[in-house]
Amino acid sequence: MRVRIWGCRGSLAAPGPETVRYGGNTSCVEVHLSDGTTIVLDAGSGIRSLGNRLAVDHNGTPLHVMLTHLHMDHLQGLAFFAPLWSEDTELHLYGPKHPTRTLTDRIANYLSEPLFPIHLSDVPSSPQFHEVHEDEFEVGSARVIAMPVSHAGPTVGYRIEDNGFSVAYISDHEPARGVDFKSLSAEWISGFPLCENVDVLIHDSQYSAEEYETHVGWGHSSIDHVVHLANKAKVGQLVLFHHDPGHSDMQLEAMHAYACELWEGDSPPVLAHEGMELDLS
Repeated sequence: MRVRIWGCRGSLAAPGPETVRYGGNTSCVEVHLSDGTTIVLDAGSGIRSLGNRLAVDHNGTPLHVMLTHLHMDHLQGLAFFAPLWSEDTELHLYGPKHPTRTLTDRIANYLSEPLFPIHLSDVPSSPQFHEVHEDEFEVGSARVIAMPVSHAGPTVGYRIEDNGFSVAYISDHEPARGVDFKSLSAEWISGFPLCENVDVLIHDSQYSAEEYETHVGWGHSSIDHVVHLANKAKVGQLVLFHHDPGHSDMQLEAMHAYACELWEGDSPPVLAHEGMELDLS
């Protein structure tokens, strides 16, 4: 299983000289399974570059795009994903179940006038839609676990297990809303089962500890919270993700240094950056 990050910025794309090292594109992660199947996690602006590559060298297997939620920074690249516009693509779109509206209808809000000139029902790939909540299912050689997590949406996180290795992806997450995190047992921590003993955890790390104090309830994690979660869950490798659009490369590196001070495992946390690749084999 190979993982590549195509976008790791949160909330809003943030291109520019102060973000060039870690990138300004919003959330998109490619997971290439051991049997050749491709899973795409979220459809932020980073999915455009991934789609351009897939248009050239994809192996023809079905593509599986798994959305954590439908906030714009996780959906804004979908209309510019080249495989969406090919009738030869077998495209599966997954997203969290809503109590009153279908996934198809909610995505059509974006892929339709006035936000986009072409309606979702007219795209050549004719995507198949799958609503998830608290589910386990098979995709290619992988077992995928979806679970609701604490973020407005609704929102889910995903855990992908393939050939003895595992990666969890929780892009937007406030695991313990305004509570003393260290005092909580595992069953009171949102998303904990997805993280427990996972080889790689890609997780929201939007705020510094100081910033979080004025953003309690906004649905995002502080550096303290994500590191404490990963320590408690015995995560192998923590990847700090969903960088705040207002954070420069230098600010991210200062937050990373603090995360390393809190880390209790062997391999210290790493900062997600566009083009980062992880080989789980």
